[in-house]
Amino acid sequence: MPRGNVPRQPSRSGRQEGARRATVLPLKSTRSLKGAKDAKKAAPRPIASRVSLRAGKAPKSAVLKKQPVLRTKDAASRVSTYDPLAPERVRQIIAGLDRLYPGVTCALTHRSAYPTVQDFAALEPEQLEPDIRSTGFFRNKSKSVVGAARKVVADFGGNVPQTMEELLSLPGVARKTANVVLGTWFQKNEGVVVDTHVTRISRRLELTRHEDPKKIEEDLMRIIPRERWTDFSHEVIWHGRKLCVARGPKCADCALEKLCHAADKTWSTVEIHADARP
Repeated sequence: MPRGNVPRQPSRSGRQEGARRATVLPLKSTRSLKGAKDAKKAAPRPIASRVSLRAGKAPKSAVLKKQPVLRTKDAASRVSTYDPLAPERVRQIIAGLDRLYPGVTCALTHRSAYPTVQDFAALEPEQLEPDIRSTGFFRNKSKSVVGAARKVVADFGGNVPQTMEELLSLPGVARKTANVVLGTWFQKNEGVVVDTHVTRISRRLELTRHEDPKKIEEDLMRIIPRERWTDFSHEVIWHGRKLCVARGPKCADCALEKLCHAADKTWSTVEIHADARP
């Protein structure tokens, strides 16, 4: 080693000259860390409103903004106060159908090669079958048509009876057919026509829970004003043909969409009710 160069010796205090002492932070207690984690877990998170999309795409206007979580008491209160048969809701349904189908009449149209009831009465059922084959169940229907025509000629002087009781005495005539004849031809509101469309839509709108046509008619007659029975039937039947079809209803185009909570909706801006089924 060259003379005059003496290596630097370690300090007796154990610290090198110029070395900095590390700063030691106090440790947080286990209890405070656990509390922080619990608080983080407990923090509420916003959820997006649920929209039922079973078929097709909803229009851009259907995209809903995030909403805060509903409190249990609020949700329970809303469910408990909902009444599908409330008069105001029924009025809104009728008004919506009026806007959709103004001046509507019976959806059935026909042409006949037999202009009078006597012409039908003179036939044998087998002769009528080819003319009504496309309607389905044509053999039974041909027997009913010829049988009804013969009874009208024999018991009612060739004139179609104008009362429910008399119409129900004709072969093949039940309340649905009788209501169509009385309401559409004679302008008498004796009941509500209940066909497959009326059954499906009344159940979707929660106007009835029944499946039997007679009970459905009774339910509708209790909530629909009598002067609207015939028009209501026509409007619902047209609605079932145009928009509220059996499969893939066109909910995005329906004026009643906000009043409908049906479980099989293809698009919805309102909550769905599992028991509102066609």
